Amino acid sequence: MKLAVVGGGSTYTPELIDGFARLRDTLPVEELVLIDPATERLELIGALARRIFARQDHAGRVTTTTDLDAGVAGADAVLLQLRVGGQAARLQDETWPLECGCVGQETTGAGGLAKALRTVPVVLDIAERVRRASPDAWIIDFTNPVGIVTRALLRAGHKAVGLCNVAIGLQRKFAALLDLAPSDVHLDHVGLNHLTWELGVRRGGPDGEDLLPGLLAAHGEAVASDLRLPRAVLDRLGVVPSYYLRYFYSHDEVVRELGTKPSRAAEVAAMERELLALYADPALDEKPALLAKRGGAFYSEAAVDLAAALLGGGGTDVQVVNTHNNGTLPFLPDDAVIEVQARVRATGGSGPVPLPVPRLDPLFAGLVSHVTAYEDLALDAALRGGRERVFKALLAHPLIGQYDLAEGLTDRLLAHNKEHLPWA
Repeated sequence: MKLAVVGGGSTYTPELIDGFARLRDTLPVEELVLIDPATERLELIGALARRIFARQDHAGRVTTTTDLDAGVAGADAVLLQLRVGGQAARLQDETWPLECGCVGQETTGAGGLAKALRTVPVVLDIAERVRRASPDAWIIDFTNPVGIVTRALLRAGHKAVGLCNVAIGLQRKFAALLDLAPSDVHLDHVGLNHLTWELGVRRGGPDGEDLLPGLLAAHGEAVASDLRLPRAVLDRLGVVPSYYLRYFYSHDEVVRELGTKPSRAAEVAAMERELLALYADPALDEKPALLAKRGGAFYSEAAVDLAAALLGGGGTDVQVVNTHNNGTLPFLPDDAVIEVQARVRATGGSGPVPLPVPRLDPLFAGLVSHVTAYEDLALDAALRGGRERVFKALLAHPLIGQYDLAEGLTDRLLAHNKEHLPWA
């Protein structure tokens, strides 16, 4: 089995490597190719990956290349974890929206749109090259904004699935609080990427006992603290929102906070410098503890599980993924991309099939519909360009929604992204 990682020079990659090494019985990787144009970082992380494999007696071969076409040739699955523009672009995404009094964040609001505009054309070019080199390969997208990027891939006819680590992180958190094995915790996880709610926390599977009311009663403070939301909000909602819902439920508070401290991009850039220094140590043969603060917790386990199930090996049959709605949420179009539990090992290699989900309360369904409409316009702007399309996408976003804000944000978005948007 051959896997390729596009963006293999990312500081995330050792997390992924660790998962491949530990879970080799689930996903027996024979060749792992790390692909990245950043030669120096790529060789650094490639060497660490080989040491991690050797430490854990993994017989697989780790190779590196800057040649995308050669790297993906013959691959069974290709994982995408790239960041167009790097941390410098992320810093801009988190900064200029604040000038208009709007949240600065890399996956939602105006910053999220900027990232989508930069990313979608690049990902589609990569996917076309994967299709030519390895037409049967699955594309697993971890590149944000996952929902929009996955929708672009599926619309273009690619064998693609979107992956996010929010659900697996909550599953692990709840399992620890409930003193259960993670495999015994099933989430009624419903919504869009970075816009989800846990409607139930079930013991054993989709039909198991719902432990959510007891979980909130006994551990509501701990859960609310992780989400940085008041305990009373969880009690009133009766569900557990993704921590990204804080940008919607506490928007103005978040904007004030962001204006008084260094951006997350600046923190991550500093952390990456420290990580790269650690990775350069030839004695290091495991992922360092610092990597846990970088983000992407449990990403490797989710990726291994998903790739294994898609490729017909091990892996859990039911997993949280981003895939076509196809009637799962009846108020959305079939080609909308939703994030729900799905049966991954579908017959005929057709990909994930969403499980039936509980009815989504109008309080949540309305926001899902609103953001889906924004994502439609965002994808159109990413595919066809044009200032007016950018403006309409921003105007449609529930965190913006005013024409003067949309005008100011459009001007700033285009000014800060000219080098990545040929039409701007």
